[in-house]
Amino acid sequence: MTTMTKLPYELFIGLRYTRAKRRNHFISFISLTSMLGIALGVAALITVLSVMNGFQIELRTRILGVASHVQISGTGDVLADWQAVAELAASNPRVVAAAPYVNVQGMLTFDGAVRGAVIRGILPEREDRVAEIGRHMKSGTLAALKPGEFGIVLGSELARALAVMAGDKLTLIAPQGQVTPAGIVPRLKQFRVVGIFEMGMFEYDSGLALIHLEDAQKLYRMEDRVSGVRLKLHDLFESRQVAMALLPKLGPDVYISDWTRSHANFFRAVQMEKNVMFIILLLIVAVAAFNIVSTLVMAVTDKQPDIAILRTLGAAPSGIMAIFIVQGALIGVIGTLMGVGGGVLLALNIDVVVPFMESLFNVHFLAKDVYYISELPSDLQGGDVIAIAAISFVLSLLATLYPSWRASRVNPAEALRYE
Repeated sequence: MTTMTKLPYELFIGLRYTRAKRRNHFISFISLTSMLGIALGVAALITVLSVMNGFQIELRTRILGVASHVQISGTGDVLADWQAVAELAASNPRVVAAAPYVNVQGMLTFDGAVRGAVIRGILPEREDRVAEIGRHMKSGTLAALKPGEFGIVLGSELARALAVMAGDKLTLIAPQGQVTPAGIVPRLKQFRVVGIFEMGMFEYDSGLALIHLEDAQKLYRMEDRVSGVRLKLHDLFESRQVAMALLPKLGPDVYISDWTRSHANFFRAVQMEKNVMFIILLLIVAVAAFNIVSTLVMAVTDKQPDIAILRTLGAAPSGIMAIFIVQGALIGVIGTLMGVGGGVLLALNIDVVVPFMESLFNVHFLAKDVYYISELPSDLQGGDVIAIAAISFVLSLLATLYPSWRASRVNPAEALRYE
């Protein structure tokens, strides 16, 4: 006895029906269309979710390259004895580094051009431990910011708007004025551009300027005080827990914020878009899966004599139902496996496929002069692949129930009347 004949007859006949050449070629065509539709939908869903994951990571990396995982600030953006706060924060084992900062507003002017900006005073050696601005310098370095030399590092868009280059001298106007016999006069200080950075986020590239912490304290008369302390963690997803753990130790006059609060809108928007895209593309899989209904309905009609013979030989209605469930489920499984294979390959090679299509059709999907992210990022996650494959299989299985139930209701006498 062969291995095949040892299988339950429902599974054996269901597999035979799937592999056999049909008298009605239209049924075969519908089966193939359903299979390819499921494969296309699954592949598209895996690829799009991988790209959305990539965008999410890219966005998070760029925002947190300038912002901090956790930010500790004082009342009115003034924090005294920042060294003690930094030491206390650094004592937490989940904190990698701490850096003080001064965050103020200012106006930059050069050769008639005027731009408002956020002026951030930093200690370059500490800043490199909590942020990635130093890795995105187009010219110069953060180390060029020396106390008392009044150097300044600008975002690329801000430098372009002011038409300045490294080595040029511009004027920083502080909004806090000084009282003179002629009235209140804003404080002015000349700074030399020692570097230009480009983070790829317009908010930062067009509105952020860095100066040395001591220069900021002198210009804005903050003495030894700062605006706050920024922390970098081993795991950025523990920022909420770290903030809650540090809050009782720092006292009532200290405010703690983490990146999930300060930039929540960005990440919620991306997550919402990912969820919507998942639902929309899942409809493609659903439509393809329910094409199995029409395939099996026609197959049941085509196989009515066979069903009648099986019933007269003693096959139970549940056995007939199982035969067509096997046939429809096999279409869904093959389509799902094809889609998973194609989707995984495409997601892993998106950096090769997209440039090839751009060169083939002479287009650029993400133009560098419009988008900061000029290449499609991709992050394939196993959980997404498993979830998509499982949902696709369940939809395919659900699509087999009605036609299989109809097959189990076939009356043998009626089916064989004209045979």
